[in-house]
Amino acid sequence: MKSGVIVLLSVCLAGWLGLAHADNNAAPAATAQAAAVKRGTLYRVRHLGNTTYLFGTIHVGKPAFFPLEDEVTRALARAKKLVLEIDIRKPEPFQLALHKHGTYPVADAVDRHLSPDTLAQLRTALDDAGIPYEDVRHLKPWLLANMLVGLGLERSGYLRSHGIEVFLLSLADKQAKDVHELESAEYQMSLFDSMPDAMQEQYLRENLAELGDGNALKKAESLIDAWANANGDAVEAFMRDSLLEKTTSGDFMQRVLLDKRNPEMASKIEDLLREDETAFVGVGLLHMVGETGVPTLLRQRGYEVEKLY
Repeated sequence: MKSGVIVLLSVCLAGWLGLAHADNNAAPAATAQAAAVKRGTLYRVRHLGNTTYLFGTIHVGKPAFFPLEDEVTRALARAKKLVLEIDIRKPEPFQLALHKHGTYPVADAVDRHLSPDTLAQLRTALDDAGIPYEDVRHLKPWLLANMLVGLGLERSGYLRSHGIEVFLLSLADKQAKDVHELESAEYQMSLFDSMPDAMQEQYLRENLAELGDGNALKKAESLIDAWANANGDAVEAFMRDSLLEKTTSGDFMQRVLLDKRNPEMASKIEDLLREDETAFVGVGLLHMVGETGVPTLLRQRGYEVEKLY
């Protein structure tokens, strides 16, 4: 299955750890010995003389990923504005959305929504992660799953504070660029909260299983490596494999997090192309690939879409 680890790498969820939001403002520093190699994928979209750059990101990283390749930083320098899925520097919208969509009322708790077997698996995973159950009993299953896989990534050295958006935001600040959002924390979290109880429980069970057997990290590292080496073939193969899997997590990622949002993102990028200002748009890597990816949708709508690498 394509677990919540892949969701967190490919879809920008504000504060996905739930309990650790404070590191968002720590911009990654480029190490002196780091080579500026091609990472991710970069497109140039044109319409009636206007240009938008479209860059595929992941939302965690390591210091060795920076600086980004010169073609990316030059494209951002040319842009008047930086546009991301959400502005991860804003904690207040995240906290409001978290409370609304990710937590139960005081009189309710997750044990009332899980089978005894799933609850036992959750308690074991929380113990392994060093998290007291009482501290998180009011969190919904989808948020608990994302929190645990996020912690797994951090233990493996993939930090949200070194995510690509953080680096792009640091450059935008230095260049005094406007920053805009394609979506909001409210919208992103509402998608997860749209899952009924039974689906949330299965989402949690699948992710706990992949955390337990180590497959979650293996798949995460595979996708991160494909991004870090600009290996589009590997990303496309990953997506093809994902479509063959019949799991709650994989279906939710494809049907809701990608197929629903990609046309919405494409429409908002169309709006940017009608403005007489160059924009640089960074979105999760998996929004960029396949027949329903944002570049393909824009090409189908009549825009000039050029893959720079």
